[in-house]
Amino acid sequence: MTEQNQTTEVEDVLETSEANENEAEAEEQQQEKPSYEDLEAKVTELEAKLKEEQLRGLANEQNLRRRHQEEIQAAHKYAGQKFAAEMLPVKDYLEMALLDQSGNFDALKTGVQMTLNELNKAFEHTQITEINPAQGDKLDPHFHQAIQTVESGQEPNTIVGIMKKGYQLADRVLRPAMVTVAKKKESDS
Repeated sequence: MTEQNQTTEVEDVLETSEANENEAEAEEQQQEKPSYEDLEAKVTELEAKLKEEQLRGLANEQNLRRRHQEEIQAAHKYAGQKFAAEMLPVKDYLEMALLDQSGNFDALKTGVQMTLNELNKAFEHTQITEINPAQGDKLDPHFHQAIQTVESGQEPNTIVGIMKKGYQLADRVLRPAMVTVAKKKESDS
């Protein structure tokens, strides 16, 4: 046998084995390839799962919204609960003072002082603080309300007198301090 014949025979054998391998792979792929019905069933199953997940997500979102709304309503409804609880002893003391028939002015004054002390404790517990500017302080429109201006030897826009204290809850003004403010003296001509 010549070399050329041997090369041709080897090539034929290789081609035959490659062809056999390709046929085997094609058969395996056909065997592995699911049928159209199988694919359709799988798609239907996946669509059902997806729809179920979407519905669960929507239901969860609705539940969260509902709970959030309920919490907001409860917060609005019971926002003053802490303050109201702090005010109950103050009301009790005032009622006891009105029931006192002794006519003892000193006892009444002591009762009013105790009531004021209880009110101050309630304010402290609920973070209500006084805005009580001093005479000569600069007018701050965030905390003070000028009710009247008077001629004074003080610098203009400074506080001359306090008509009513102001109050703030934490850092929010409930009522500004009502004050009298200095204005420039007009020269006598």
